[in-house]
Amino acid sequence: MSQKIKRNFSIIKDLKENIKAVKDKDPASSNSLDIFFHNPGIKAIFRHRIAHFFYNKKMFFIANSISYHTRKKTGIEIHPGAVLGRRICIDHGMGIVIGETATVGDDVLIYHNVTLGGTGKDKGKRHPDVGNNVLLSSGCKILGPIQIGNNAKVGANAVVVKPVPDYATAVGMPARNIERKYKGDLKNVI
Repeated sequence: MSQKIKRNFSIIKDLKENIKAVKDKDPASSNSLDIFFHNPGIKAIFRHRIAHFFYNKKMFFIANSISYHTRKKTGIEIHPGAVLGRRICIDHGMGIVIGETATVGDDVLIYHNVTLGGTGKDKGKRHPDVGNNVLLSSGCKILGPIQIGNNAKVGANAVVVKPVPDYATAVGMPARNIERKYKGDLKNVI
């Protein structure tokens, strides 16, 4: 199989996985066709994958143009340099900002007005790393080059400037970590 066919199959597979993630995590979304055409999170992630491709090829003008037009269309700003995992669900995406050096793991659920941003104090790595199977609630701000652990939750409007360990919940301004006793499947906890 040629590289081009493999790459196209990979893009289609990724799109199908993201649509399924939205169907699984958003009770208001059940129709794949409706999700494909109307869900701003799907559009933003799909377009980010294209912008990220150009960013990695050092074609910054094209990457930034795609990112800019995606933000205008969806209200979701993902820098082309950010690294996104698989099966991410952006629910009610308006106001989301994901910075250039941020990484987001697999199976992450992101609600509206979430910021993965910098503090303005750091050089190089400036944005957070979000682990796998994480819930980022509405309005939370995660700032600086910190780690959000696997299976963690960040509460609504929390301002997180310190690392959040695996299976913990961060709440408040500034956020404090609340350890969980249960460390099984996150689907059973939410």
